[in-house]
Order: sequence, then structure tokens, then C-alpha cells
Amino acid sequence: MSAANAPRASITWDEGAILAIDQRGLPHEYRELRLENVDQLITAIKSLAVRGAPAIGLAGALGVAQSAHRHCGDGRWDEPAVRADAERIAAARPTAVNLAWAVRRVLDRLSEGPQAVLAEAVAMLDEDITVNSAAVARAVELVESVTPARPLRLLTHCNTGRLATAAVGTALGAIVELAARGRVAEVLVDETRPLLQGARLTAWELDEAGIPYRLCIDSAAAAAMSRGLVDCVLVGADRIASNGDTANKIGTYGLAVAAARHGIPFVVVAPESTWDERLAEGSGIVIEERSAAEVTGWNGTLNAPVDAKAYNPAFDVTPAELITAIVTEQRAFRPGHPVGPDRRTVALSERISGLLEEFPDHPTPGVVFRDLSGLYAEPGLLAAMAARVADAFRGRYDRVLAVEARGFVLGSAIAMHAGVPLTLARKAGKLPGAVHSASHALESGKDELELRERSIDPGDRVLCVDDVLATGGTLGAAAELTEACGAEVAGMAVVVELTGLGGAERLAPHKTVSLCEVSV
Repeated sequence: MSAANAPRASITWDEGAILAIDQRGLPHEYRELRLENVDQLITAIKSLAVRGAPAIGLAGALGVAQSAHRHCGDGRWDEPAVRADAERIAAARPTAVNLAWAVRRVLDRLSEGPQAVLAEAVAMLDEDITVNSAAVARAVELVESVTPARPLRLLTHCNTGRLATAAVGTALGAIVELAARGRVAEVLVDETRPLLQGARLTAWELDEAGIPYRLCIDSAAAAAMSRGLVDCVLVGADRIASNGDTANKIGTYGLAVAAARHGIPFVVVAPESTWDERLAEGSGIVIEERSAAEVTGWNGTLNAPVDAKAYNPAFDVTPAELITAIVTEQRAFRPGHPVGPDRRTVALSERISGLLEEFPDHPTPGVVFRDLSGLYAEPGLLAAMAARVADAFRGRYDRVLAVEARGFVLGSAIAMHAGVPLTLARKAGKLPGAVHSASHALESGKDELELRERSIDPGDRVLCVDDVLATGGTLGAAAELTEACGAEVAGMAVVVELTGLGGAERLAPHKTVSLCEVSV
């Protein structure tokens, strides 16, 4: 990307100070904040001068670096004081997981000194641009796949553009890219009460980009959907639970309910850092409640009785089943369609079953060979299989181990879909250097698998992948090789399981996912 085309930064580091756009002044006043200490930073985050989950995470990381430099002198520095500042920064806004995540990440460099902390924080600024650019590209591809082939009427909530990130944006970044492709007819921008971040910030960014928009009263969004004015809803996220339940700006849940009622795609765009794998589901997300003054008045004018109380949660949680897809830099996750005995899984299984070919007495008499070639020749089927397996084990694995030879196909697709490393287990005699070996029985004889030493890092969580599960010998050997490297078996995945041969039972207690079962 040339300097002329590079996205404009919303937050930067400047000789010990954090520079950020003061979002309180927009849209009528553009001003830049110069935050020179941790107290100023925390005030800026709490007052929403700096806001947006990725942006406050980046600001928090720079704040820790600022503290590390401030508490360093005469060759010594006060690590407890830096950690105390880090705790205060992380607690400034409790719902957005990016803030605590970013603070933890730079603290991991604290033992190396202040310059290492700063280097990590500055690297995160560039990384945020790369990550969000990748998420935008995936989101655009997904939106185009689930919407009509014409300029679209889009609806968005709150602000998820460059103001909320280092430069690119998430959901609004996807809208800007769709507009650049000529795919946007109009954007309906929810006001996003009580602080009007849609009306003040998103409208300002769309105006800046020259994209047609209209402000939408929050309570009118469902009516707009009922009148056919919306083709797709695009929003961001502040925290995503392990099952896909998503916390975002208050009002998002209502939009998801209305979109589901009218059959409109509801897409969340957020970086992987927004996932909180420690939370099984959304009820565990802490919802920040803000001052009643944000509701009872505006810009210094009181609109309600002096003693009026207010219910003013900053966020709500949208259940996973209402979300069409959560798109990150690594994947497009369909949380409403998990692996399991649901309609989509049954349909995939039937699709696979219909494309299998059986060859009796091959390679030896009494053995039935199942040929999967027809599956891989079917457009889109391999991607669907990979997505289903990747989602079934989401957050549980760091690497894919694929077994020679037919396991290479699905294993490669899963690794690409999930954005994780791929390691290949080969048959005996094919690998150079020192290897780990494991022999195993086949339905038609015996074989041996090998893996180069140190090809899997100790502690890795490894998903073992093959094409067909019969007696479980091959995948059992893959598990043995994984453990020989000091790694952990995260689970097993196959395209077809031949039931009745005891393979799944042999692999217990490992979780095993098969996309199609065939009785033998």
C-alpha cells in the first residue's frame, strides 16, 4: 500500500504521548487529544473521547508503555507501579475485552524493559490495520454471498469505522469497501442512543467517504426492515463469548431480533481479539452501566424531570442463534449453525453420502473401498466440510495434523479456514532426518506413520485429521505421534466414519467429529 493510499491513523504515539481524535467533539469540531499520562488516558477512555473496542485496546497498550517509561530512571524502574497502572487502565471499561487483552499482551514484555513494552504496543497499531483489512475483505465476500447482486441497502449501529480502530474499521470498514465496489445504494445509520455515536460519528465518516446515508431513529429500524429498506445489517462487537453470543452497543439485540423476523442477514465484524474463550456464553459478560445524565439530558440541556432515574446500560448481548455470521481476520463463523444433529448437518451428511463411491474387494478381498473423489470435485463442498469441522473445534486447537494421503485434503482446508499451521504425518520412509514413528493396524493390513522430530511444538493443541475412520488405528497413531512431540491431542476429525468397527470407541476419550456415518 502506498503512503498516499494508506489509511489515516486515529491513534498514534508521539514522543511519550498518545495522540488520538477526541470523539466527543465530532461531527462539528475536529480536535486532537495529547494524552501525556495514565490518568489522562483513563479519563479519555471513560468519557468516550477515545472509544471503540479495538481503539481503546490500542490506547491501553500505549498507556502501559507510557507508564513503563515514566517509572524508569537511573537504570532502574518500578515494575509494581507499572502493573498497578495497567490494572487501572484495564478496568476503565469492563465490557470490551480488547482493553484487558491488549494490556495483558504488552505486560508480557515488561520483564524486558520499557522499550520492549513500547515496541509491542506500536507493533499492535500496525497489526490492527492488517487484521481489520483482512476482516473487511472476508466480510465483504460473505455479504456479497448472502445478498442480492445489486447495490445494497445496509443498516449499521453505533460506530465501527476508523475512529473505533487504528485506521481501517470493522463493520463500517466493510461498508466502505462495498461502496468502493459499487455495491452500496444507501446506508441507514441508527442514531445509537443515548450518546448518538451513529449520528455523530458514523454519519461523519460516511460523509467523509462520500457514501450516501440517512439517519434512522433507533426505534424505526424494525419498521425499515418491514418495508424492505434493508438488505443486510452490519455491526461490530465489544466481546464475543465462546458460543458466539455477542456484546455490542445497546440496541444491537433488538436489531438482531428484527432482522431474524424479516429474514435479513445479520453480520458481526470484529477481530479475533474480541473473542473471550473463557466465557462459555453471553450471560457471563459484564455489562457496563453509565450515568443517568446521558439519558435525562443532552449537551447541557435537561430533557427529563430533575429527579428522573434512568436505565442506561452501555451494551446488550445478542444470542448466537440470531447472528448470520461473525467475521474476523481468520474466518467467517456461523454461530447459529453448530456441528450437531441439526438440519444443516444432516444436509451436509446426505450430500457427502450421495457422492461416495464404493469398490468391493479393493485393495484386498473382503474390503470395501470408499472413494471420496466425487466430494472434492463438488464445488464448495470441501469448504463447507472444513468450516463445519473448524467451528466444531473452535478455540480448542493451535495446529492441524493431517494424515497421508487422503487426510491431506480436508486437513489443508481446515488449516486454511482457521488460519493455523498445518503439519503432515507421512508414511514410513518418506521423511528425512530424525523422526517419531507409530505403527498401526488397518482394515486391510498394517502400516506405519512418521513425523519429523520438532515438527510440532511442545504444548500445541493438535487437531488430527483423516478422511475415513474405520478401526481407529491411523488416527490412534497420529495421536501417539502428537504426544511424542510433547503436544496435546485436541480432537479428531474425519469425513466419513464406518460405524460398527469400533473406531470412535478406540479413540475415546478424544472428541471425534465425523461429517458422515456409513454402516458396515
